[in-house]
Amino acid sequence: MGSPCEIRIDRPASVDGARVERALDDAVAEIERLEARYSRYRESSFLSQINRIAAAGGALEVDLETASLLDYAATCHVQSEGLFDVTSGILRRAWRFAEGRLPEPGAIEALLPRVGFEKLRWQSPRLAFPVPGLELDFGGIVKEYAADRVAGALQAAGLRHALVNLGGDVRVAGPRADGGPWRIGIRHPRRPGSLVLDVPLYEGGLSTSGDYERCIEIDGVRYGHVLDPRTGWPVRFMASASVVAPLCVVAGSASTIAMLRGEGGAAWLEGLGLPCLWIDVEGRMGGSLVRSEANSD
Repeated sequence: MGSPCEIRIDRPASVDGARVERALDDAVAEIERLEARYSRYRESSFLSQINRIAAAGGALEVDLETASLLDYAATCHVQSEGLFDVTSGILRRAWRFAEGRLPEPGAIEALLPRVGFEKLRWQSPRLAFPVPGLELDFGGIVKEYAADRVAGALQAAGLRHALVNLGGDVRVAGPRADGGPWRIGIRHPRRPGSLVLDVPLYEGGLSTSGDYERCIEIDGVRYGHVLDPRTGWPVRFMASASVVAPLCVVAGSASTIAMLRGEGGAAWLEGLGLPCLWIDVEGRMGGSLVRSEANSD
């Protein structure tokens, strides 16, 4: 999925090693299945097929799994007041972070008319693109969804002490075999190799969104990969946001929405009621995870 993936299993002596190996093989196969279906980098993927239809302004009927992803994308779009938008991935064409430069003049403006979830028509199972040239990108959902799927499969196989880490999107399937928590480090967005917090997790998901994974810095200004779909430019207030939730896909979308909400992200997270940590570009931090850490000292 374009990032390091890790599956860790604490195996009690009562669990057969062969069962663990079979479950791991099935887990890897599930990750590969989802990548093959929803990768934007694979011409043969179902997502690429959808986008070829979208480019021509066509329509199609989708399967139940894709419908569930579209339903979730629609919910996130509403909850974020349009900021979480699976059509905004097209803006990456203007931002070439590997080249270390800002977009060419007019590049963003040329793409903005092709951004907007409200421009497509979704009524399960039919997906239509009245505006030709739209494009879907499930990058903000599928990796987290995959972590949840794999964790669920491991639990169904009787492996109830596991951790799934797909590029930093974490889902825990039960505590460690000794009953203790898994310890998940949250990295500091400005200090490479340093952790802000070490979060104990017995169950659920943790995801962090930040401006440091893919970014460029020009004249002292950092431009991260989390782009505001209204302007096409990177968000500038939050440096990172981390959320703990029952599902990794919820943690991932919530952390991304917090980044996109800028100055309003902290209050939005507080209102959400999920354990969280945020750090702004000035180094200020807050959230219930910080308060919990302070109270435990």
